[in-house]
Amino acid sequence: MALEPVTQVFLAELAEADGPAIHESTPAVARLHGPILSGLSGRGPEVGSVRDVKVDGRIRVRVLRPEGEPRAVVVYFHGGGWVLGDIDLQYDHVGRRIVEATRATVVLVNYRKAPEHPFPTAVEDSWRGVEWVAEHAKELAPAGVPLVVAGDSAGGNIAAVVARRARDLGGPRVDYQVLVYPVTDCDFDRPSYVDPRNQLLLSRDTMMWFWDHYLPDKAARTHPDASPLRAESLAGLPPAFVYVAEYDPLHDEGVAYAEALREAGVPVELEEAAGQMHAFFQMAGILPGFEDGLRLVAEHINQFVAGKVV
Repeated sequence: MALEPVTQVFLAELAEADGPAIHESTPAVARLHGPILSGLSGRGPEVGSVRDVKVDGRIRVRVLRPEGEPRAVVVYFHGGGWVLGDIDLQYDHVGRRIVEATRATVVLVNYRKAPEHPFPTAVEDSWRGVEWVAEHAKELAPAGVPLVVAGDSAGGNIAAVVARRARDLGGPRVDYQVLVYPVTDCDFDRPSYVDPRNQLLLSRDTMMWFWDHYLPDKAARTHPDASPLRAESLAGLPPAFVYVAEYDPLHDEGVAYAEALREAGVPVELEEAAGQMHAFFQMAGILPGFEDGLRLVAEHINQFVAGKVV
């Protein structure tokens, strides 16, 4: 279908503002866009409780609990190309909405960003966040509830990597993974990458800019902790919901990852957000696709929890 109409208007307004594209900016300048979008999205709903914890004195996590007994724990890794984004202005409202829609405890991990902290810092920080959740499981939810790892874009990349690391190291137990338009490979020449229709808020040039800051060594980008599609084996990973956007350079690698999981025997559900561009999943109050996407992600988590919760 055609690009969703509100998205078209949003992009036209950005063009009229005549600001530099992300890939023409420095990380410091690009990070200034976050507060503007967060002001449009709003704070999000009230939840039962909120607390910030500093893990190992360097990694901040935010624990958002629902009213009543949590049905699951969702560890969420935010997007932003490993360079942008945070758990305060840009993703607190996403976490709150997931809490409201799933009655799960949501833990947002504020992994450190490139280029100040290049690969593999984001992965190592996020993995430590998952370990912390496992260590404090009794404080977060009743024993036996599912542990879900989730994320969008670069956060989807991280969620895929930590799910595989949990398999390889024999724990912590990860029961389900939700990957929203994830980065799964370092190939800039897939059809969706070069399609002119997909050069929108996120473009091929922008993704190259993100990779250049996150992992400048091009040869190292094929490491499975950077490109999870390149892992030797995906067998034995937890069931997954992979959600891709129709107008997105990352569309094809998301589909490819879902297909690779399925070929490895992993239960996978793959859906496409028709008419949506990359980044819609964080744009509450800006793009209507957020509401549909949040509802769909929550439905998949709730269906899994209904079958797994003890």
